[in-house]
Amino acid sequence: MKPAVLVAACLALAPGAMAQVLPSEPVTMAGGRVVVGADVSVSVAPDDPGFFNYSDYEHNTLREVRLGVTASMRASDRLSFLGEVRSENFEDVVPFALYARITPLPGRRLDVQIGRIPPTFGAFTRRAYGRDNPLIGYPLAYQYLTSLRSDAVPATVDELLRMRGRGWLSEFSIGNRQPARGLPLVTAFRWDTGVQVSTGWRALGAAFSVTNGSASNPLVSDDNSGKQMAARLTASPTIGLVLGASWARGQFLSDGTMEAAGIGEPGDFVQRATGLDVEYSRDRWLIRADAVHSRWQLPLVSEPLSHGRLDAFAGSLEGRFTFLPGMYLAARGEHLAFSRVAGRDGTLAWEAPVSRVEVGGGYYLQRNAVARLSWQHNDRKGGRTRRDSLVAAQLLFWF
Repeated sequence: MKPAVLVAACLALAPGAMAQVLPSEPVTMAGGRVVVGADVSVSVAPDDPGFFNYSDYEHNTLREVRLGVTASMRASDRLSFLGEVRSENFEDVVPFALYARITPLPGRRLDVQIGRIPPTFGAFTRRAYGRDNPLIGYPLAYQYLTSLRSDAVPATVDELLRMRGRGWLSEFSIGNRQPARGLPLVTAFRWDTGVQVSTGWRALGAAFSVTNGSASNPLVSDDNSGKQMAARLTASPTIGLVLGASWARGQFLSDGTMEAAGIGEPGDFVQRATGLDVEYSRDRWLIRADAVHSRWQLPLVSEPLSHGRLDAFAGSLEGRFTFLPGMYLAARGEHLAFSRVAGRDGTLAWEAPVSRVEVGGGYYLQRNAVARLSWQHNDRKGGRTRRDSLVAAQLLFWF
């Protein structure tokens, strides 16, 4: 049976079947000390020849089956353990999160989390896998693959420019020479590993972390001698309004790449990211805006960049309107831009700029199950495929 036919059949049968057999709340055990939840999503769409929606070479976020199981165990008033495992397209089961949460002062807003922890940077990184994303696609800043890699670098500006629009499978001459996926500005597909401290006072919140890797490439075991430092501040000055600001700085290139390049000190080549986000909800409306700026220090061995950096900026605006009980419409518009560098054939953006518009809607089959349909149009100023429009459908269930 074709995926689209299967999804249509599921949607037709889902309301009655779900009401009868599917749980609507997390499962609790041991007197409430252990809580287990899960989520399942099935997304179908046509092929994406431009690789606009890929999270790596073989995973298209619009064409996947994703399974996840979460568990939390409260050992005491001061100590809890939380974990999550995920599988995409019935492949390997991987630990998405696994950390201890220490609350040294019960009743106060102070937590210390150690292990594979929730990201500190950005608002979308925490809601990427849940019902809080009103559309099927992901924002460009957190998903779209640039050509940059942490394990390989180009020798010249022209070699960098040849990979414009090829982030799904880029290759460079220094370091790992095997073709592989590039990196987004900030990834929504892996959580950080390290230590995070979060606190708050009244309408203010703050978090600070020290972790492995960088915002675009979080790692469990670090591949260099540096660490990433990140911070996030939030404020809720009135009901329904949340303002956020994020910052991160981490060693970008691996030690192996630095050795292959034969230049620089480990601290010279880092990624710096800053972000601003706002969310406002009132009555039937939800409006979100997000801006991310990322700067990578990148050595070009044969002809170093005069300014020593590559910049990228992503901005998005999305809205959701609930027009009937259980039914909503949503839209997102965004653009991803890059700084310019001088090559043999002129001055160009080092990566092909991308614009995306996605519109769609959803229907809640029950409180914890939603069916979605969306149309997405991508426009890129480079690459093999420059324009593409895709229709996607998704069924998401969680408890």
